[in-house]
Amino acid sequence: MSNQARVSQLSHSVREFSGLPECRNAARDLYGNLVRRVRLLSPLFEELEDSEEQLDDDALQGLQSLKIALDFALDLLKSVNEGSKTFQALQIDKTTNKFHEVTTQIEEALCKIHYDLFDLPEEVQEQIQLVHLQFKRAKTQMESPDLQLQTDLTMVKMGKEPDQEMVRRLSEKLHLTTDDDLRRESLAIHDMVVSTGGGEFESCFDTMSYVLKKINDFVMMGDSEIGRSDREQRFVKHRSPVIPDDFRCPISLELMKDPVIVSTGQTYERSCIQKWLDAGHKTCPKTQLTLLHTALTPNYVLKSLITLWCDSNGIELSKSQSNSTAQKTGSECNQTSITALLGKLTNGNLNEQRAAAGELRLLAKRNADNRICIAENGAIPILVELLSSQDKRTQEHAVTALLNLSINEANKGIIVSVGAIPEIVDVLKNGSMEARENAAAALFSLSVVDENKVAIGAAGAIPPLISLLQHGTPRGKKDAATAIFNLCIYQGNKVRAVRAGIVSPLMGLVKDASGGMMDEALAILAIIAGHHEGKAAIGQADPIPVLVEVVRTGSPRNRENGVAVLWCVCAGDAECLMVMKEVGGEDVLKELCANGTDRAKRKAGGLLELLQREFGEP
Repeated sequence: MSNQARVSQLSHSVREFSGLPECRNAARDLYGNLVRRVRLLSPLFEELEDSEEQLDDDALQGLQSLKIALDFALDLLKSVNEGSKTFQALQIDKTTNKFHEVTTQIEEALCKIHYDLFDLPEEVQEQIQLVHLQFKRAKTQMESPDLQLQTDLTMVKMGKEPDQEMVRRLSEKLHLTTDDDLRRESLAIHDMVVSTGGGEFESCFDTMSYVLKKINDFVMMGDSEIGRSDREQRFVKHRSPVIPDDFRCPISLELMKDPVIVSTGQTYERSCIQKWLDAGHKTCPKTQLTLLHTALTPNYVLKSLITLWCDSNGIELSKSQSNSTAQKTGSECNQTSITALLGKLTNGNLNEQRAAAGELRLLAKRNADNRICIAENGAIPILVELLSSQDKRTQEHAVTALLNLSINEANKGIIVSVGAIPEIVDVLKNGSMEARENAAAALFSLSVVDENKVAIGAAGAIPPLISLLQHGTPRGKKDAATAIFNLCIYQGNKVRAVRAGIVSPLMGLVKDASGGMMDEALAILAIIAGHHEGKAAIGQADPIPVLVEVVRTGSPRNRENGVAVLWCVCAGDAECLMVMKEVGGEDVLKELCANGTDRAKRKAGGLLELLQREFGEP
């Protein structure tokens, strides 16, 4: 093939990227970044097409490698922009790895082409160099998926009933907001079922269907609101709705119009807390804790939620300064505060460090701009150093600040790169209960990135997480369970969890329905039962009578996870099948075949076949 033909092929390939449609699913950012970068290569091939420059063998090999990489990229982009949006979200970790792989291929091909030696206009050279630099950066630092979306989907997979706010987020982040969106998603899921027959996607189907149903109910409820008559709308505007407790000032019990946060993290109406402070009080009215300072920080998130609630209920708030002005002022104050706090964090005495870490913790919790600003000012390495502080309260503030900062995707990479994982694990082992809980939550946040799952497991996080699962507060147990579930998606961590003795406490949580942890325990058992060591350990814990009872009386999701564990334990084990028969498992499985979720029906049907093969027709 001639030089010109090869260059023409590449130019055509790049033009194909310009014709790709917009992506509207969980891979949107990955998709958009790759399309944008490839499009910016276009001037290089346009110039080479018009020139008669002879290319050396290295350049030709680079062009061939780039053509292969671009073909791979086109296939990837088309595949993630088709089919079920819910499935794409559930598979986002695998998709992220594929985008990283193709980014690496393109960058390595560009290195072979030596475009800097070509006779190109200066502006084209500069553009290609910048694009190449972008590919290099993307190659060395894998882009992270949406943490909030991943957290919400993880909670759903663990069997948690989503509240309205979570369903709203899922609807928006999955771009399933209209009847047409939902119809297309339903058809996409149906097509996937038909084309795959289940197989490796089996465990996803029920989650996809469940999420789609919840979003459909949410959208239908919104449509019914929109479709009301004018008379009904007037009634809504003139009725007296119940004010949510979170929207009431703890002092006046009235709807807050200008909510502000004090140093303990509690929110009050500005005028009410100001009167309290002006009267000489130095404590938080709700918690009775001593205030570290008397600064009042606007709670913009809560104010926005109150405004939305008022709009939907026809309630008018008194007008204050415009949002843009307030936001600007708040932003400037936060920048000034952050700079001052970092000075105290670095050079202050113990009390000043403790107070500064506490305020950074609150600022990082408050909004995305603060999280970016705090990280850009170099706070993360300092906070990591404070994780080893002998002052327990300072340690609590530091680990919680890192948890809040990790919500930002770029900050995850910084936190890991400065060696925070072993330090967070040490807090998880030795910190106060609050510090241990927030360390567990921080590890979950970081574990959204696949390679961090490996690093966190290797750092010894799983044994202390199991300890927290057993001995923590109710909140601590849930933080530990969520982190363990996410870490055990990686096969190596399943082995670590089993060898650390996780099966016994999980079975204890399943048996104690009053403890409120059965959902989480069954979800973790279901994920580790797929590993041969997990299966063996569960089988030794006399699980069958307990799990049969779960399948008999549990919630739909718990019945599904229970029968999935039974299937793993009983397959190929005649002794377990005998116990199943003795405890009346056949009748329970038949009922599940009639009334369970699709996945539960498949597992129950498979177990019945094993029983009938072993013992003949009942």
